[in-house]
Amino acid sequence: MQIPPFPPQLLRRPCPCHTRLPSALVKATALELVVLAGHVLLYPTGIAGERRPTPRPAGPPAGTSPARTPALPAEGSERPPVVLLHGFIDNRSVFVLLRRSLTRRGRHHLESLNYSPLTCDIRTAAELLGRHIEEICARTGHHEVDIVGHSLGGLIARYYVQRLGGDQRVRTLVTLGTPHGGTAVAPLADAHPIVRQMRTGSAPIEELRRPAPGCRTRFVSFWSELDRMIVPAEAARIDHPDLDALNVRVSGIGHLALPVHPTVATAIRQALESGASSTETVGTSGAEGDSEAGGAA
Repeated sequence: MQIPPFPPQLLRRPCPCHTRLPSALVKATALELVVLAGHVLLYPTGIAGERRPTPRPAGPPAGTSPARTPALPAEGSERPPVVLLHGFIDNRSVFVLLRRSLTRRGRHHLESLNYSPLTCDIRTAAELLGRHIEEICARTGHHEVDIVGHSLGGLIARYYVQRLGGDQRVRTLVTLGTPHGGTAVAPLADAHPIVRQMRTGSAPIEELRRPAPGCRTRFVSFWSELDRMIVPAEAARIDHPDLDALNVRVSGIGHLALPVHPTVATAIRQALESGASSTETVGTSGAEGDSEAGGAA
């Protein structure tokens, strides 16, 4: 897989983590606050679900019922639709910038799905996602979709792919700051059942550790060492022997910035267009060491 190329000398630089971490943490925290403020302003625009385009199938042959005529992919739309799935207590507005970036690069069929903040079970949300994807495939004439999921959205999508047969429909699943191994999130948030399911050792997390032989979906997981919502940060990696998974470490940005940072957006686009598996590096302000992506300057 070709993640954005960066000067080799940046990759060879030693990582002076003991001197850079406090400064990087301050910058990342400041960026998180800016992103949060912007997202609060945009949040109302994403409360309502987006309008679904009306399919335009080819005309049915004489004597054929239109209801039995499948939708056909639009001309020039060989790429599968991209489904965007937000995180906990969020909505589709979080993907405004990512959506714009993907559209500018030729991904014109994007669908942002909202799930209710009252959703209490990852399994139920995954089943609902499956129904949405079946509807998208029937409407567009595509057999597969790609998914980009932020935080809990990535976990719901992975459960659908790995446990509910969604690998037959999902070509590539990109996750951003998703607690694949569980997370020790703020104790007060434990009042919500789905937050408890994101804890390390919960039933859904343990189900995702089970064997998944023959899983067809390709996974790309972006994780950041400065992500304070995923504890430990490495829990956002996918480490499963049966999965075709690529882990990309992001440096210098936090949890909220992952779906909005322009360089991460570029890496997501390239991940959707690539097919290799390994551990890669993405940089924005300069990469350090291996398998990492530099964050904000």
